[in-house]
Amino acid sequence: MAVQELVEIKFRLADGSDIGPNKYASSTTVGSLKEKLIAQWPKDKDNGPRTTNDVKLINAGRILENSRTLGESRLPVAEVPGGVITMHVVVRPPVNDKNNDKLKEDSPKKGGCACTIL
Repeated sequence: MAVQELVEIKFRLADGSDIGPNKYASSTTVGSLKEKLIAQWPKDKDNGPRTTNDVKLINAGRILENSRTLGESRLPVAEVPGGVITMHVVVRPPVNDKNNDKLKEDSPKKGGCACTIL
């Protein structure tokens, strides 16, 4: 029986706070990692993600794809024994219908010009 390789990851939120570190199997998909992240999201934080599509995980400057595993994502720091990988979390802000209506009202009409000629 093969021993499952574990990767230690912490998630850095936009405000500089962290979730984790926790250990995950290298066979864990990025999508399921996002689900676990959403479940661990601090309740006191405003505008937390509702779905995995609201979250982007960034490691070493790359956005990780939901369908790939941690092992397939080739996390560079994972090769350092005892190293903790820090993934940056970007959350898509919630879209408010009132804001969309306001944006539509403020946008120039077709054929109109929103520029100022001096």
